[in-house]
Amino acid sequence: MRATPITVAALAAALLLTACDGSGGDSGSTDKDKAGGACTLDAVGVQVAASAAPSAGDSGNVTVTLTNRGSKCTLNGFPGVDLYAGNVSSTVLATKAAKAQKLTLTKDATTSFTITYVRGEAGGKKSLPVKTVKFTLPGSTADHSFKWSYGDVALKGDTSEPNASVTPFQQAGD
Repeated sequence: MRATPITVAALAAALLLTACDGSGGDSGSTDKDKAGGACTLDAVGVQVAASAAPSAGDSGNVTVTLTNRGSKCTLNGFPGVDLYAGNVSSTVLATKAAKAQKLTLTKDATTSFTITYVRGEAGGKKSLPVKTVKFTLPGSTADHSFKWSYGDVALKGDTSEPNASVTPFQQAGD
């Protein structure tokens, strides 16, 4: 299954404009009440879709979509993403120059983040044979894992750092 890239900046801006409260008055609630608490993995549904890199040296994208199944909650920061190859783990850093936005998710609202990676040569010395990905939400240590079936991940230069990055959360859906 191939995921089609979407211009999310315009979509996110339009969604943010339509997500206004509209009550116009102060009902005595605090900003925290309006935003909800931090989103937790036990209250969200998770879907993973990929546009996998076809061969070594190619780039691929793995998009993780979260659907809020609980009460209103907030995401403030980047997802924490770690790649696991047996007993070796490596942290995926945020996309350079990307800035996290604070997102408030109402019940059934969705958001997503994308892991972009460069595929490595299978079994190569400059590749990480990833088998599992684990991610956390901002402010939480609870993790969710999924099987990685998109090939080895290339390493950056002569380091053990994966040639991969993670985007901030992007509001999705209507």
